[in-house]
Amino acid sequence: MIDHVSVAVSDLDEATRFYEAVLGVIGYRKLETRGRTVGFGKEYPEFWINLRTAMTPVREDCGAHVGLRARTAELVDAFHAAALAAGGQSDGAPGLRAQHGQGYYAAFIRDPGGNRIEAVTFLPSNAS
Repeated sequence: MIDHVSVAVSDLDEATRFYEAVLGVIGYRKLETRGRTVGFGKEYPEFWINLRTAMTPVREDCGAHVGLRARTAELVDAFHAAALAAGGQSDGAPGLRAQHGQGYYAAFIRDPGGNRIEAVTFLPSNAS
């Protein structure tokens, strides 16, 4: 069982604002702030951003991929829209991904530093 994940960011203030807007739509909130790190979660900090001032933007063909569960397809859609509105980039519009299994509905974004973040839900078999 995974307890938490973290991604590196070059600007902690910018990334905090970005993730507050984006993660807020799927039920996460800022729960803890330390000197060089901020933790987001639903009940405890499970997604962390860590300041790495020397970090260069992550290239499209490398870096981490973090998938976060959303309750509904509408929340996946809202996650994607919030990321674009907050300065992120689309790395895959919301939709079904049959290659990942029946009912797999996801959206992929890149944060301002290039980290790839996904919101995913699983639709009932009669909806896909």
